[in-house]
Amino acid sequence: MDRRIRGAALACALLAAGWATGGCGAEPPADSRSAEPSPSASSTPLPGGASDAQEGAQAAVEVAYRKWGVKPLAAPPAPPAAKPITLPAADGRVPVISEIPTEEKIVFLTFDDGAEKDPEFVSMMRELKIPFTMFLTDSVIRADYGYFKKLQALGDGVQNHTLTHPNLPTLGAAAQKEEICGQQSKLKDRYGTTPRLFRPPYGNWNESTRAAAASCGIEAIILWRESMQIKNMQYQRGDRKLHPGDIVLAHFRGPSELKGTTLTQMTVNLLRHIQEQGFTVAPLEDYL
Repeated sequence: MDRRIRGAALACALLAAGWATGGCGAEPPADSRSAEPSPSASSTPLPGGASDAQEGAQAAVEVAYRKWGVKPLAAPPAPPAAKPITLPAADGRVPVISEIPTEEKIVFLTFDDGAEKDPEFVSMMRELKIPFTMFLTDSVIRADYGYFKKLQALGDGVQNHTLTHPNLPTLGAAAQKEEICGQQSKLKDRYGTTPRLFRPPYGNWNESTRAAAASCGIEAIILWRESMQIKNMQYQRGDRKLHPGDIVLAHFRGPSELKGTTLTQMTVNLLRHIQEQGFTVAPLEDYL
């Protein structure tokens, strides 16, 4: 059978199964993003019929993009052989990072806090295979640690955003250390890995924060260049554009904080901004 016919048949089967309805339904087993190419991956025929599976996987992701009302993002480049930022830093200090040095048209998505736990968001990120990094606060995730384990199973990184989300520069050195080290322990216990990256609440930090982070095993403080609101991006630069390597901030927020907009609707708006400016998304942890 012609491969195009098989790809079309798979797409129709997926549509019939409800992929294009926007419903949540039963969740399929978690999988790795690397198992399926993104929509712009090459469809060059491979020996032994391998391209049939590749075309089928590509068709499935394209159906998912149509379901969520987003134009497909380009495939991210392969991870660099040498990371542009080496951690830990040679001088022993914890660097403060807002963007990654690269000429590729890629940005890095980060989601903070963890208050909203929308199951549709898990489905969305599984289907679209968008990589992102979570900076989690224990006081808001403790009601459902398992929700973020589902996202971690998709390959998304779990990083540190303090125990209780305080404005750290208002605290003494010991209290800052407790907020950061305490969350290191919580996240290691719940998710099996010790975070390397830390984001201070509100982006506020001082030298006591940097020292506390270092003492807790943190290798970098991660800030951002753009933040996603409900429909629009908030830019730090005057040209109001994305730049290669920018780190983008979003939050796990729902209708009560987004004026009726859901987490998935906000994410659709975010992805449209990225796609319209000719960028795609890469995993932050691949670059530092």
